[in-house]
Amino acid sequence: MTYEQMLDKVRYDGAYPTRERAEEAVRLVVAGLGRQITGDERVELAARLPFEAARIFTSQIPDPRPLTGWAFVQDLAARTGAPVGPTRWDTGSVLGVVAALAGPDLLTRMLRQLPSGHALLFGRAELTPAA
Repeated sequence: MTYEQMLDKVRYDGAYPTRERAEEAVRLVVAGLGRQITGDERVELAARLPFEAARIFTSQIPDPRPLTGWAFVQDLAARTGAPVGPTRWDTGSVLGVVAALAGPDLLTRMLRQLPSGHALLFGRAELTPAA
């Protein structure tokens, strides 16, 4: 997938009025994800993203303590000054496309690395281990 195709997919999935608005969402969410993913999963995801998105992703320094899914959305909203609701929409629209690019195996490994709440952001059910 090219970066332009990624933007078109996010624009369609997120029902954004313009490609520019979709690109704002991609830049925000991919950068945020770059602060969350580490290790081999980070390298593999960067290789699967379009070059421009991979550059945004890898330019971020991973946080030593990843955020929960809800805190991730709140952090993105705080960085832009946007309301949490639209930021949650942006997050789901972008991470749905990232999930497709990552593929199910890499996505599962990334979700194991992240605190709770991220699966829903990627369009997956949140699975919890049985007690």
